[in-house]
Amino acid sequence: MASSSSSSFDLEALLGQIGRDKGIDRKVLIEAVESAMLSAGRKHFGHNLNLECKYNEESGEIEVMQFKVVVGEVQDPGTQISIEESRRDYDPEAMEGDELGKKLDTSVLGRIAAQTAKQVIIQKVRDAERGVIYEEYKNTKGELINGIVQRYDRGSIVVNLGRTEGVIPKREQIARERYRQGDRVRCMILDIDRSARGPQIILTRSHPDFLKKLFAVEVPEIAENVIEIKGVAREPGERAKIAVASNDSSVDPVGACVGIKGSRVQAVVQELRGERIDIITWTSDDPSFVARALSPAEVARVVVDEDAHSMEVIVADDQLSLAIGRRGQNVKLASKLSGWRLDVRSVSVAEESAKRARAALEAIPGLSFTDAEMLFQDGYRSARDVADAALDDLNEIEGFTQEKVAEVLKSARDLADKLENEAAEKGVVESVVTDLDKLALSSVLKEKLVAHGFSTIQSLVVAEYEQLRAVEGVGDLEVDTIKQATDSFFRASMPPRLPMQDR
Repeated sequence: MASSSSSSFDLEALLGQIGRDKGIDRKVLIEAVESAMLSAGRKHFGHNLNLECKYNEESGEIEVMQFKVVVGEVQDPGTQISIEESRRDYDPEAMEGDELGKKLDTSVLGRIAAQTAKQVIIQKVRDAERGVIYEEYKNTKGELINGIVQRYDRGSIVVNLGRTEGVIPKREQIARERYRQGDRVRCMILDIDRSARGPQIILTRSHPDFLKKLFAVEVPEIAENVIEIKGVAREPGERAKIAVASNDSSVDPVGACVGIKGSRVQAVVQELRGERIDIITWTSDDPSFVARALSPAEVARVVVDEDAHSMEVIVADDQLSLAIGRRGQNVKLASKLSGWRLDVRSVSVAEESAKRARAALEAIPGLSFTDAEMLFQDGYRSARDVADAALDDLNEIEGFTQEKVAEVLKSARDLADKLENEAAEKGVVESVVTDLDKLALSSVLKEKLVAHGFSTIQSLVVAEYEQLRAVEGVGDLEVDTIKQATDSFFRASMPPRLPMQDR
């Protein structure tokens, strides 16, 4: 950075080369060099001095200038100069208040100062380079991109994207996928994190939108907006459900996504390394859509609870395992896709439960068969349900006058209290109709599970390990027994897996 012609040429050439290689504006590089030399100058000459640094375009030299203010009485020799000295050494016409500058000899900065300058330049170039990368990629969120696996870094996969690197965090990876250095990988740009210390570009293979983008590539009708993807639910690497609708009545949305002999969907499945994909026709009728979403199971009927935003789905006994799916995948994905909480029950359990509920309502003194049926149809299942009901809710039921509601409430409360007192005296726990009898579990363990709210196979399958451990009297051994029993149930009742059987 001396003023010789060869040095000037080298600096000019260096700025040009870095600008071309890194795609960084020359002005940004000059600012970085000026900042670096200013930092080195302050380290050598002193931090209390008023220094400025500027790149001289003509000479190609980095000039470090020291400025002093002309004063009548000097108190700080580092930043002030007397009138006499200023007129003698700088300007014969210098006046008090003028600011005078002189160029310092940068050749005396030394090796340590040069190292400091180098480090600042490197950091500035990196910052500028990150800015260029951000500007280039800031509008690419949601786009597919190909790269080459470079390495694993604390569980994350660093991917070479060409001019820069991206990273697939552990949470955005598909659990059972493994890569080696040099493997090609296809991802979706999830975010651009300008504040990240490492790679700025966050990639994903597990996001539902990644599946959407893959279908948009394989199915031209999606790119042309003839077919619309209404929703996607995924268990990454395992199974996915995608709901599609057609804006053209002559185009079958499922058929278009499947392709001839399954070519289109198979291309997506191969990219996801075998993830099973169920393609479902979307409909605005929620119960019908839920029934389709639970395919390949055949749904007998659906009972909707608008207040709780849930649905009770009734299936034939031999369809229960299909509706729930291994590890509860099928019902969980259907719930995510539809946005409704789903409770799957077998016909036998539903019928037995309905039979008991009707009998419980008919037992309320003074309540006719018709009135009991009206209460049942409105969602009431026991005397306690009726006793705890709000007056306004009962008044809305057809045929229930204010006088009748008052009588029904009194009778229901008396009966509910009587039954609960009798049960408490005998130490009897209210029996619940359950499909747990289909599992090879002891009656004692079943009672514990039911008492804790696990009254269906679905509730056991989707429960986390710690949730089952929270049941009183259930330890690690019992949890293992429960998991083995549910696995055996699915192995025995589910048909052999057929690829793409759900379409």
